[in-house]
Amino acid sequence: LAGYISPNTTTLGHIQSLFQVKTLRSILGVNNLPPNTPPSHTITGNTTIRIPFPCHCRNGTGISNRVPKYTVVKDDGLFHIASQVFSGLVDYPQIVAANGIKDPNLIITGQKLWIPLPCSCDDVEDQEVVHYAHVVASGSSVSQIAAEFGMSSESLMKVNNISDPKSLIAGQVLDVPIKACSSTINNSSSDSSLLVANDTLQCQPSGLKAVNWPTCPAMKCPDSNLLLSNSTTSSCSRTTCAYAGYNKQTVLTTLAVENTCPAPGSSDDSKGSRSRGWSLAIVLLSLQMIMLQIFL
Repeated sequence: LAGYISPNTTTLGHIQSLFQVKTLRSILGVNNLPPNTPPSHTITGNTTIRIPFPCHCRNGTGISNRVPKYTVVKDDGLFHIASQVFSGLVDYPQIVAANGIKDPNLIITGQKLWIPLPCSCDDVEDQEVVHYAHVVASGSSVSQIAAEFGMSSESLMKVNNISDPKSLIAGQVLDVPIKACSSTINNSSSDSSLLVANDTLQCQPSGLKAVNWPTCPAMKCPDSNLLLSNSTTSSCSRTTCAYAGYNKQTVLTTLAVENTCPAPGSSDDSKGSRSRGWSLAIVLLSLQMIMLQIFL
């Protein structure tokens, strides 16, 4: 993920095109926007939009996997492309290196440039995380950023090799590790490597018809009357028939039990403060849409 700060008023469709995100729903999910939000939805200048993109990692470092590709327009310069078009998520020397540009002062209209967005695939403190590229705003501090994303200042400094919190400067790009949601996906599933930040994904069946299959796969949890996404509650727990992946034309399910009773000493105020740290939308991701992409 990367936090893109739009320099001017624009639309979600334009941002999707700029970063070449395959589906608009991917952007809607990580920005707390309703699933029916149209591409024409207006984004005002200086608004941060979180961008999902594929990351390629090797030897402990990562960059976006050959996307996005930017087409040079008249009067463009590499500094302008890096600092304005892509809001400082990359420095122009990184664009030079990624594209093998011999003369940074010589780019031509129509030339396509790979913009190497920063990312990582590493676990942090032995936990799976989703890495988020955050551009430091003027007047911001390590403690403020850590509080915003619900982590400790020490962890944020360690991930970014910061020895002195006072050395933080505006425009610096920080790697912010966001805890990944716990998964019920079976290791044998074709999508077992799926990794998303907390509260960004929810599967439920839809009415779409899979044209290559005579019948829809069974979506009932074993040893239960619950169908996929259905739940039942008791005094202190909620049991949900959860998506556990797929294997060919078989949908895998499992019963997931969640403790719903408040922890000792917790209060509504503490819950509220946690929820303000990182608010992401729940996207109703059609299970059959996933399978259609695999099998059509």
